[in-house]
Amino acid sequence: MNNYKKRIVDDLLDKKEKTFDAILIVGPKGCGKTRTASERCKTIIEFQDEEKKEGYLLTVENAPSLLLNNEKPILFDEWQDAPKIWGVVRKACDDSNNVGEYYLTGSTAKKIKTNHTGTGRISLVEMNTMSLYESGESNGSISLYKLIENETYNINGLKSTLDIKELIFATCRGGFPRAVLLENKLNSLDISKDYYKQIYKKDISAIDEKKRNENIAKTILWSYARNIATTVKTKEIYKDVKANFDISETTFYDYVDALERLYVIKDIDSWCPQIRSKTAIRSSKKRIFIEPSIAVAALGIGPEYFYKDFDLFGHVFENVVFRDLLSYSYKHNASILHYHDDYGLEIDAIYQLENGDYALIEIKTGISKISDAEKNLLKFKELIEKYNKTHEVKYRSPKAMIIISGTLEVAMTLNSGVHVVPIGCLKD
Repeated sequence: MNNYKKRIVDDLLDKKEKTFDAILIVGPKGCGKTRTASERCKTIIEFQDEEKKEGYLLTVENAPSLLLNNEKPILFDEWQDAPKIWGVVRKACDDSNNVGEYYLTGSTAKKIKTNHTGTGRISLVEMNTMSLYESGESNGSISLYKLIENETYNINGLKSTLDIKELIFATCRGGFPRAVLLENKLNSLDISKDYYKQIYKKDISAIDEKKRNENIAKTILWSYARNIATTVKTKEIYKDVKANFDISETTFYDYVDALERLYVIKDIDSWCPQIRSKTAIRSSKKRIFIEPSIAVAALGIGPEYFYKDFDLFGHVFENVVFRDLLSYSYKHNASILHYHDDYGLEIDAIYQLENGDYALIEIKTGISKISDAEKNLLKFKELIEKYNKTHEVKYRSPKAMIIISGTLEVAMTLNSGVHVVPIGCLKD
């Protein structure tokens, strides 16, 4: 296939297919799961292919092992439409010592009963929509991983060519590969709008074949969007919905759960180290969209709107950074957290590697807030050092303190050791 844009997840898949018999790729609709898997497979079986679907399903019901008699690796796309194939692949993995023979794509979030979990045989890989690095808006001259793991990593003078108008446009367009690859820029803005409509009109009910009210789903998406990248409590979002619909809390949370299983919304957990009293540290989750352009569509706005409301763009930009951090975290098996306490100390994001090393990250759209962000990061580091002086159980100091900026053109490391990185330079 031509014009395939290499994805961050490809590096992870290179490792996985040398270790596991089968790989299951999950993620939001339209993020490129099928295309990425197809690049690696010699046989592609699409259970949603209308011309072949009936034959495939008949085979799965009566003689499913016949589908394995194809050239490998084999991709089973949207496997949940033929759930028996899971058990067939699982058994094939048990009977063979070969690795990297099968790929499955779809959503494990859809409730499908299987006799076996696939643990140890079928490895799950999460995939996201394109980061700014994958879509080409970021030149990728600065590696987040190297910033954390290499103390001598020099970023001074590295430049971004991404201006604020281009950043705003990329935010509204989103990271759906279909939108990124469209030559007509104006048309590319319609992709996220279309996905947004499909979520509340079709997907919200199709995920588990449970009829849900599209207007309620639409209102929940709107409320999440207007509270994007904040620690608003779900009861406040419930109030927004309750003001328009007679809906119980149980039903409300059922809708929220469905949207989470559709990989539309996600909660970023709080980091709760005992450097403050337990009552001082807030455990509120940060509400984000896995693909922030869906939030823009839910608000019914476009690029021009953000030229007049830079404050709102700041919140959406923070979500864009979280989207990219999540993509990077999947590759490095890292965790994404945030911190907020009653003393007013807040860290936008904490990127923690599996070896325990972590970076404190502040996300600022404009250059004017860099000084305050630097002070905030240093204050948190000082808090940890102060705690460690009086307690036997020590907390690691951050391996890196980073400010990610939307408008900065040139990267630099400040005298304090804080790295200031333009989003137009960042990669995994």
